[in-house]
Amino acid sequence: MTNVKNNRGRGRPPAFDRATVLERAMQVFWASGYDGASIPMLTEAMGISAQSLYAAFDSKEALYREAIEFYSRTIGGYAAQALEDEGDAIEAVARLLRESAETFARTTGTPGCMISTTPFDAANTPLALLGREMRAASVRLVEARLLKGIEDGQVSGGLDAHGWARYIGSVVQGMSVQARDGASAADLMDIARITADSLRSHRAGTGMTAAS
Repeated sequence: MTNVKNNRGRGRPPAFDRATVLERAMQVFWASGYDGASIPMLTEAMGISAQSLYAAFDSKEALYREAIEFYSRTIGGYAAQALEDEGDAIEAVARLLRESAETFARTTGTPGCMISTTPFDAANTPLALLGREMRAASVRLVEARLLKGIEDGQVSGGLDAHGWARYIGSVVQGMSVQARDGASAADLMDIARITADSLRSHRAGTGMTAAS
C-alpha cells in the first residue's frame, strides 16, 4: 500500500491531546490491522482532520509506529512488568501467562495482542520487520529471566532457557489468535495454567530435566 506523506508546512501545532488521539488510532489499527485502517477511519476515530493527522504524525506509517509503541508502554506493558516485578523466575513467567490471558480476553476494546497483528510479508517491509523484532524482543526477555532464575538457583540447571522462551512466545501468540477467534477468559486461563504448571516442574530441586 502506498504510504502518503504530508510535505506541507506544519504551521501552528495541532490543538489536541496527543496521547488521546494516539490511543484512538491504536484501537483502529488494533482492530483493523495496518492495511485495513484507512485514513478516513483513523481521522474519524481520532476526531481530527487528515491535514491535522499528517501535520502531527507525518504519515500513516509513522502514526502506526507511534501507536504500537504507545500500546507497548500501556496495555502491552504488563509482560515486561511481570518479568521485572516477580522475584521468582518461574512465577514471573506464570504471571506473564496469566496476565496475557486476562488482557487478551478483555471485554472492551479489541481481543488479543496488537503486536501479533503487525503486517507480515515475504518482502521484509519495515513494518513487518518492526513486528518481528518486537516479538523477538519479548522472547529474549523471557529467556533472560529464565537464565537469571537458573543463576539464582530457582530453575533447574538442565532447563533449555532458549527453547522454553520460544515456547512461551508461541503460547502467548497462540492465545492472542484464539482470543480474536472468540476464546473466553476461562479458556485462555486454562492454557496459561497448564503452561505454567509444566514450567513449574522444572523448578530447581525437583529432579526434572529439560527432556523430562
